[in-house]
Amino acid sequence: MGITVNLDSDLVKIAQTYSIAESRSVPKQIEHWAKVGRIAEENPDLSYSAIKEILIGLADLQAGNVEEYIPGSL
Repeated sequence: MGITVNLDSDLVKIAQTYSIAESRSVPKQIEHWAKVGRIAEENPDLSYSAIKEILIGLADLQAGNVEEYIPGSL
């Protein structure tokens, strides 16, 4: 479900720069920031790096890019 939201023009300009660097649309960049911010608020002990790694792991899982871990196999 999409809704119209009025955002500060400075935020949109910054999102445009980041969206180019991250190969996302401006709305997807802002959604990403909102997702990371929500996770950070719910888990204040996690660093941004930890949140990013968790999101990458979840994306790998959804894509089926996982292997069974066998203790001692590394």
